[in-house]
Amino acid sequence: MTAALSTLAFLTTVWILVVVGAWVLEQSGSKIVAALKGRSIAPTLTTTPMRLRHRERDRKAYRATPRLSAAA
Repeated sequence: MTAALSTLAFLTTVWILVVVGAWVLEQSGSKIVAALKGRSIAPTLTTTPMRLRHRERDRKAYRATPRLSAAA
């Protein structure tokens, strides 16, 4: 009886994996194939030049005063 239930659980698990795998391939199969072939399926986007600031470089270092370090 245990062997029959174990077999049923195994076959149910395999069936669920097949169903989920088929759903994933249906949803994103073309993306997976394009990625494996090294192609991009993303539409060509126009880029806008931007200036980025690095705030860490612009910010002054914070130094703890003896009063503040004693409170910590």
